[in-house]
Amino acid sequence: MSNPFFEKYKTPHETIPFNEIRLEHFEPAFLEGIRRSEEQIELIINNPEPPTFDNTIITEQFSEEQDEYYGLLDKVSTAFFNLLSAETNDDMEQLAQKMQPILTKHENDITLNKRLFERIKAVYDNHRELTSEEQMLLENVYEGFERSGALLDEEGKEKLRKLSEEASMLSLMFSQNLLKENKAFTLHITDEQDLAGLPETQRTAAREAAKERDMEGWVFTLDSPSYGPFMQYAENRTLREKMYMARNTECTHDNESNNIEICKRLVNLRREMAQLLGYESYADYVLKKRMASNKQNVYKLLYELIAAYKPHALIERQELLAKAKAMEGDDFELQPWDSAYYSHKLQLEKYNVDSEMVRPYLELSKVISGVFGLATRLYGITFRENADIPVYHPDVKAYEVYDKDGSFLAVFYADFHPRKGKQGGAWMTEYKGQCITKKGVNERPHVSVVMNLTKPTEEKPALLTLGEVETFLHEFGHSLHGMFANTRFESLSGTSVWWDFVELPSQFMENFSLEKEFLHTFAFHYETGEPMPDELIDRLIAGRNYMCACGCLRQVSFGLLDMAYYTKTEAFNDDIITFEKNAWKDAIIDKQLPNTCMTVQFSHIMAGGYSAGYYSYKWAEVLDADAFAVFKHEGIFNRETAQRFRDCILSKGGTEHPAVLYRRFKGAEPSIDALLERNGIKK
Repeated sequence: MSNPFFEKYKTPHETIPFNEIRLEHFEPAFLEGIRRSEEQIELIINNPEPPTFDNTIITEQFSEEQDEYYGLLDKVSTAFFNLLSAETNDDMEQLAQKMQPILTKHENDITLNKRLFERIKAVYDNHRELTSEEQMLLENVYEGFERSGALLDEEGKEKLRKLSEEASMLSLMFSQNLLKENKAFTLHITDEQDLAGLPETQRTAAREAAKERDMEGWVFTLDSPSYGPFMQYAENRTLREKMYMARNTECTHDNESNNIEICKRLVNLRREMAQLLGYESYADYVLKKRMASNKQNVYKLLYELIAAYKPHALIERQELLAKAKAMEGDDFELQPWDSAYYSHKLQLEKYNVDSEMVRPYLELSKVISGVFGLATRLYGITFRENADIPVYHPDVKAYEVYDKDGSFLAVFYADFHPRKGKQGGAWMTEYKGQCITKKGVNERPHVSVVMNLTKPTEEKPALLTLGEVETFLHEFGHSLHGMFANTRFESLSGTSVWWDFVELPSQFMENFSLEKEFLHTFAFHYETGEPMPDELIDRLIAGRNYMCACGCLRQVSFGLLDMAYYTKTEAFNDDIITFEKNAWKDAIIDKQLPNTCMTVQFSHIMAGGYSAGYYSYKWAEVLDADAFAVFKHEGIFNRETAQRFRDCILSKGGTEHPAVLYRRFKGAEPSIDALLERNGIKK
């Protein structure tokens, strides 16, 4: 059988031929990729020459040579697992469950290979003079093996192997359960009176969602473009409660998608692995390779934010309660499903602004032009859609990206809308990483952003909220980090940086969303072509910090919950829901319901790589506010400042310590002051 993975891709820029790949191609490609990888390892460990950086470290990384033969496993894994998140189905889910333990075993076979590690350690202890990037690669490879159990005895290695294989499988099951629960719920409305308060945009989208399911009336789902506006606008309190409870009890029900025991086991598995490797807790293990460096610094940041923001959040909360009582009477008791609804009413009263007012000016194609135009203005890069590049779904657009000198820079995929086989949320990923080959060829990356933005309807194009524009800018910031990558080794390129630094480029881009000069470039009414009025923009800017203290505490509460799980030093057997309520109580000012649970749907810390790392968003927010303050001082579109940001941070990947990179850009250490000033906490 012909298999596209076994051949050189004959597509523009050797992009993945999604139009040729079938489900039956994956498994044989996985197995052959594993066989070739094992063959490569045997060549390294049986090399009669003494171990050197060039014949051991580089060869083990496969990163200097885009080798079609030995790179097969990476090739098929990248395609499969990206599709598993963006365009999955039951057959792919089953194949993932079949392949995950096989792949984890293969990874363990490499990192626990005694002879391979002996060669790596020999190079680590005695090597030629290295460049700073080579030194970083050597340290990463050595520490990667060490942190994967290479120094354990055989009994310890076998135990670690079993723990990691189980954790890998449970992470996959967690994600699959959450996707099933999310897609299983629909709110089906047949009485138009139940739509009271909802804008026409939402009614039309819900009507089309019903049509897609061959149902009468209107259908609302737990996908963000449906759920968020429903909670904000729907007057029917009973239905708001139904939606809220559906969303906040996902994966807690007595069915096969329940994640409670999976979460308990994952917490314990990670603690056991860390302790086997000599660490007190999983957080200690993780934070050794983070800017924060230890849990004390994480807690210091989180409690500094609580101290600064909680007094303001309590005031915000009192204003919200007063508004609700003014509308409903003094006996009214505010419930969690009421917050978005009355918050919207208060926002209208204070600033005369809401998301529906701006939607007509934020038509998706114009937003795309605006975001691309921002990159052009800052960095001189340009985007050209290429319909000849295969994509995996009609919603996906593929672009060629060119640098300011006209040279090819990257392939950029954008996947905009929710659908049945797609995980919720938004993320950036790569289909091909950047590196420089031995022949000096700079292999350029293929990056992708995947989002769940408002869909077009029969009557209207996709009209976004300002929050969705911020999401686009956020993921686009990650993609710039990938596209500007200019390092020798793929494992150090692009977003391959420490987790509490990786959100800097993404959150930095969000700052532009309320810059008037940026909005003027693309925010035009989709029907009249009129620009968004300055008066509306001024109201948006005036209200930019509306409820920001509550928003900060929400993020801090997630960080506290994450740390509570992963600083555990003893076996975790607590009731998940009770533990959760207690773990984040210092940052919680809202009423907590006894049967709701965040943990069981908290993909970031259970299945997404942010275990003991969710604080990273707030850590990076300090950096992004500090960095944008530099732009505000020197000019938000200043090409020289942007070039310095590109040269010092975006193009460097993980080739140096992130603190060194940041200091090189700013010329000083970051400060929390810029964030406090941006949020109006400090004048």
